[in-house]
Amino acid sequence: MARFILLDSAPLSSMANPARTPQVRALLQWARDCDAAGHQIIIPEIVDYEVRRELLRAGKTASVAELDNLKAGFVYLPLTTAALLTAAELWARTRQQGQPTARDENIDVDVILAAQALTLGVPIADLVVATVNLRHLARFVPADLWTNIPP
Repeated sequence: MARFILLDSAPLSSMANPARTPQVRALLQWARDCDAAGHQIIIPEIVDYEVRRELLRAGKTASVAELDNLKAGFVYLPLTTAALLTAAELWARTRQQGQPTARDENIDVDVILAAQALTLGVPIADLVVATVNLRHLARFVPADLWTNIPP
């Protein structure tokens, strides 16, 4: 069964690292294997924003170039009005329940990422977010460590 694998910021940031450490090589190989198996690796626009802003702030131009290469090689998921409206609902609901995923004054990237996944238009059973932050994302969408997601 083909899956839709959305990358969170930690895996995407590692993949954009031009220093090919063993972990970076393993992550890139995993992504290639997933792609070869028919899964779609997806870079959500909100995650690109989160990774890119830090790379730009730190002056890591080689990493920005790697990020651009990744965008060209995988599916890029633009933000939509539907995703932002869904994110607003998720944000409000978590605060009403006393379980926010970020401080009120912050842009809550996890909620926006979850909303992008939910509005992708595929069955929820067919998608997963590859992350290192299960605690926040798994409340909204299927999420797992990339090392636990088989190609």
